[in-house]
Amino acid sequence: MERACSWLLRAATPARGYRAGPLKYSLGGVYQPDPDDPSTPKWQLQPAYKAKMFGRYGSASGVDPARLWPSPEQLREMEAEEREWYPGLREMEAALDEKEREEKRQRVQREKLIKAKMAKMPQLIAEWQQEKAARKQQVKEEKAQRARLVAKAHEHFGNKVNPSSPQFQELVQELDRKERKERKLLKKQQKEAAEQAAAKTPAPVSAGEDLAA
Repeated sequence: MERACSWLLRAATPARGYRAGPLKYSLGGVYQPDPDDPSTPKWQLQPAYKAKMFGRYGSASGVDPARLWPSPEQLREMEAEEREWYPGLREMEAALDEKEREEKRQRVQREKLIKAKMAKMPQLIAEWQQEKAARKQQVKEEKAQRARLVAKAHEHFGNKVNPSSPQFQELVQELDRKERKERKLLKKQQKEAAEQAAAKTPAPVSAGEDLAA
């Protein structure tokens, strides 16, 4: 029985057992990573780990709190990053005020534009109606002019010529050009007559000139 137990113990024991090195502890029993040991994880050598250990164990961690404070250069970088990504309360309030002012300005400008357009709406409707009536009148006059020219062409050819024939259409176009020329000449003569009449009319004498005379 004793032989069997001793044999089982020898079989369970490896021929070459691995013995891990002891962890390094400070006098207070806190683990201290060894920077000279290649097996020490790099993250245990970072300032964040040291700050964590100091926050948990205090002076027992063996960490010098003065070494946890950032250098002047790091402090300037942190302050610049904070100003860039985390603006101060006054800057945020100023930005919000500026945004509100801009939104108010745009709203007032939009309201003014709407009021101006609404004020012009009756005038625009009246102008549109006038343009519509003028176009309608123009179409009516053009139809009357066409009918008159066709009647003159019938008088010239009689009823022997088809209105769709090239000779008939050519005569109608010739009569149209002739009437347009006559209307243009008449308009020019009327304008010249009005200018001559205005030149002959004496200028009105003001009250000051009468007193001076």
